[in-house]
Amino acid sequence: MADLPFAIPSVRLESPMTPACNAVRPHRRRAAPFACATLLLLGSGMAQAQDAAALDAPAEEPSLQDPPPANSGKLLLTGGVTQVEGAAGGGLAPWAVIGGQGTRDQVGATAYYTRVDVGDYALDSYGALVGLHDRVELSVARQAFDTRAVGAALGLGQGYVIRQDIIGVKVKLAGDAVLEQDRWMPQLAIGLQRKRNNRGALLSAIGARDDSGTDVYLSATKLYLDHSLLLNTTLRFTKANQFGILGFGGDRNDGYKPQFEGSAAFLLNRHVAVGAEFRSKPDNLGIASEDNAWDAFVAWAPNKHVSLTVAYVDLGNIVIRDHQRGWYASLQVGF
Repeated sequence: MADLPFAIPSVRLESPMTPACNAVRPHRRRAAPFACATLLLLGSGMAQAQDAAALDAPAEEPSLQDPPPANSGKLLLTGGVTQVEGAAGGGLAPWAVIGGQGTRDQVGATAYYTRVDVGDYALDSYGALVGLHDRVELSVARQAFDTRAVGAALGLGQGYVIRQDIIGVKVKLAGDAVLEQDRWMPQLAIGLQRKRNNRGALLSAIGARDDSGTDVYLSATKLYLDHSLLLNTTLRFTKANQFGILGFGGDRNDGYKPQFEGSAAFLLNRHVAVGAEFRSKPDNLGIASEDNAWDAFVAWAPNKHVSLTVAYVDLGNIVIRDHQRGWYASLQVGF
């Protein structure tokens, strides 16, 4: 039994990294290289076939059932900016377009801040709107009218402020200002703006009949892309004095009267538009005549989320001050 250990044939230790095909019995050692070569060739061929199949496979296409993007589908500036009462349009007049960048399968929204400075008075206006599927627009706005030194002259106090809240809704009725370039028909929309003033006692003292009122308007907007031109007309039924800042109705007239508003804009390029607007206003108060308003503007949109509008504006006479002219600036952000 002492000789048994020497009777066991010696076994060569293999490195852990040695392929299994090298660990063969001594009498098959000549066949091992051929077996290994065969295995390597088969493995290489399978890997190349898989790679070729992956390269030849068609790219995955989006499913027709995938939902569309949530927002930002419109062309730059075709949704307008935000007018002083919160609706999408120009600075003075609403347009028939629906605010925000959403198309018919999307939702869009914007927020804005506007400052108007006409020498004897200043107006701050801010708010937000939501555009639903390029069909319905809902908006809210607040205005703060600073009487500055005029407030002191009227016995109200220096910097007396009148505030007004506005809730608006607009519904597209027919047409598409952007897509229907081969039709003469403009985009049509109907809207209303419900306004409430916080200075009822003052308004009654100057002859206004009410501190709240509702404007109803019909807008028609036509965009001529081949001429880079946008035209808009709005017919507004209102009895608001100075946009409602001085109440509604008066000792001269207390009924609704149709007023005309018009806008024209020319796109210098896809980021910049220039234009002008006109807005007629009723003359209801005996304390002072009310003039029509107009502006000339430049709107710049570096991208779909931001726009800046600067305008020269003439509001005419306001109470005891004539020739109220100055500057209008509005910043809008949204999607």
